[in-house]
Amino acid sequence: MQTLFSEDQLKDPRIAEANGILRTCVHCGMCTATCPTFVLLGDELDSPRGRIYLIKDMLESGRPASPEVVTHIDRCLTCLSCMTTCPSGVDYMHLVDHARARIAETYRRPWPERALRAVLAAILPRVGLFRLALLGAWFARPFARLVPGSNATARRLRAMLSLAPAHIPSPSHVERPRVHPAIGPRKARVALLAGCAQQVLAPEINEATIRLLTRLGVEVVVHPDAGCCGALVHHLGDEEASRRAAKRNVAAWMGEITAHGLDAIVINASGCGTQVKDYAHLLRHDAAWAEAAAKVSSLARDITEFLGAFGYEPTRPAIPLRVAYHSACSMQHGQKITTLPKTLLKRAGFTVLDVPEGHLCCGSAGTYNLLQPEIAARLKARKLDNIRRTRPDLVATGNIGCLTQLSGEGIPVVHTVALLDWMAGGPMPEAIARGLDRARLALATEPA
Repeated sequence: MQTLFSEDQLKDPRIAEANGILRTCVHCGMCTATCPTFVLLGDELDSPRGRIYLIKDMLESGRPASPEVVTHIDRCLTCLSCMTTCPSGVDYMHLVDHARARIAETYRRPWPERALRAVLAAILPRVGLFRLALLGAWFARPFARLVPGSNATARRLRAMLSLAPAHIPSPSHVERPRVHPAIGPRKARVALLAGCAQQVLAPEINEATIRLLTRLGVEVVVHPDAGCCGALVHHLGDEEASRRAAKRNVAAWMGEITAHGLDAIVINASGCGTQVKDYAHLLRHDAAWAEAAAKVSSLARDITEFLGAFGYEPTRPAIPLRVAYHSACSMQHGQKITTLPKTLLKRAGFTVLDVPEGHLCCGSAGTYNLLQPEIAARLKARKLDNIRRTRPDLVATGNIGCLTQLSGEGIPVVHTVALLDWMAGGPMPEAIARGLDRARLALATEPA
């Protein structure tokens, strides 16, 4: 793609990077076939190629973001399916990140939307506040359909209430920062990103991760200063807030590396993993942080990556359950981890099923299902239809957003690590105990 940036514009390193990305695009349009919003809406401007043209025009002209640009960039899920498809290697992820930052700097949204985004950015990364907010939403959830109005604000409020879980788990003991010692001789030492929303919505994921790792002889550190990865505010366009989150985590983990050493930084939410692996890029221009950020990114591992390299083996006999594996976009497109989770599930003894149209997003995408509820609902329905076609007993996924999006629809949805932990001596995941019929449950609970 030809670009026409001036010499003065190219002195800005962000513009120079965007220019390099834009020039790799050859207009082939292969990305349109795998873009969820283009597949649904059929609008060229809701495809990666169309958004690239909009971004190019906005940056070259130097004008503030227009309502048209904002509309189509906001509709992007950042699922990164286009990057998997693109034969030219266009770095769409960092280009759209730059576009969102430009929108945040130059476009003033209507006040209800500004308020909603501010609330999400303030509450979701903070465990205590998020738990309180969910309690309020739990009380209001039965009245979601009674919210008046058909405007965007009313639709988003109904979406928020409908997504509130029917059951809010109690705080877990693993929320308390500490070192979880290895059982038996220590074979490795890792830090675990405990996360933010996941701690509130599904604390059993961290519990299963720690149980499994310690049984394998891995010492697990939950650092008191490591918190939200920063992905949420990053995708809302607040680059400075995402850098602050990255620096906090980098400082915490580098302190641990220096003092006691770490073999890996284990992450069990693929959206967070994609963000932490990108810390090197996020802080690349900061001389004080670039080297440490690159070190942290190099140590970041999805839990399935670590288990695959560490030699995970089950201890229970195989269980005849059909597991539809839903690969989160941040897993398959962001981190390029495609076959390993399925390999581990098969090793654990499950029959693993591939979901048709597995490359398409389920509609969660961080806060997308709150900010774009209509498109998210259509993607969710399409994903569930494809899952049901496989006739599964349950669904496995490696990201809390997908798990939340797909739960409550009649099929148990379980994190991959919870299934691996179960088959290596841990307890049966609660979603399976609640969701399987008695005959299937009897098969699953036969003594090892």
